[in-house]
Amino acid sequence: MTTSTTNATDGLRTRRVPTERLTVQLTEIRDEGEPVVFLHGNVSTAAFWHSALPLLPDRYRPIAPDLRGFGGTDPLPIDATRGLRDHADDLAALLAALGIDRAHLVGWSMGGGVAMRYLCDHPATVRSLTLVNPVSPYGFGGTHGVDGTLNSPDGAGSGGGTASPEFVARLAEGDRGEDSPFSPRAVLANHYLKPPRRPEREDAYVESMLTTRTGDDHYPGDSVPSPVWPGVAPGTRGILNCLSPLHSRLDELHLVRPKPPVLWIRGEDDTIVSDTSMFDLAHLGAIGALPGWDGTPAQPMVAQTRHVLNRYAAEGGTVREVAVPGAGHAVHLERPEEFGAALLEVLSA
Repeated sequence: MTTSTTNATDGLRTRRVPTERLTVQLTEIRDEGEPVVFLHGNVSTAAFWHSALPLLPDRYRPIAPDLRGFGGTDPLPIDATRGLRDHADDLAALLAALGIDRAHLVGWSMGGGVAMRYLCDHPATVRSLTLVNPVSPYGFGGTHGVDGTLNSPDGAGSGGGTASPEFVARLAEGDRGEDSPFSPRAVLANHYLKPPRRPEREDAYVESMLTTRTGDDHYPGDSVPSPVWPGVAPGTRGILNCLSPLHSRLDELHLVRPKPPVLWIRGEDDTIVSDTSMFDLAHLGAIGALPGWDGTPAQPMVAQTRHVLNRYAAEGGTVREVAVPGAGHAVHLERPEEFGAALLEVLSA
């Protein structure tokens, strides 16, 4: 059974769609047009796309699902040993339930990784791929070099044990305040966007973040001790482990056939997905924010993405990189006009 609600202010409607894998909550505007699927990032929901969906003209059908473990989608456990395939398979099941054979994909942060994983697994079904401040194709944390070489064979420095315990606790408690730099609202204000900019729908975004399921099966996931710095390695369950380079790599992206056009748009002042990420333990160690740093290099996240997309282009793909000055991690919220113009260009390519 499908139930739906409509927001009369912006024309958005939300409904839950049963699929062969799980029931997915999605937000949409219309039932016709070329499908454009918007995939949100970690610790967020489709709400972070609500201002972007109306940017598309009537020839397109924008769809923004909540990924498993977030928002109104069924909170099934995440098998991190499959990398991002739980999410990519969920997307395939949703598109099948909606009767969609081909779609444009737009992925932000972790959603960019899901979109890349889906493209590798289902290349003929993707019309175009837009990556918005995407997670590195080599996962988050625990690697060095543009080819994503593991810092340690056990993936140390990535996975569920790298999350801030205070941030996890405040998520679980439903903290809506800003009395700590680890509160969801403070993380939104200081890292999702570039300060001092604050989003118009800040309360709605905080509520979205607070839907994140916490624990070993979700955020941040489980972890195991490591004999090397920083002393923690990824486990096999949960969201940060499915983003670990131990489980999630996209070395084959340049081999897909056919190759849809790719847009890579990013804020130049992103502090989350960055070559000097404030969420990468190796960078935090290098600047003295974590004790015992042994010289492990920070992950060059942007350089890794560029390396992979350059290989994609060298194999015959079309790639456009748009770097937006003065924007942070959520460039689609901070600079909607530039984001919308670049997106429409690749959709019509």
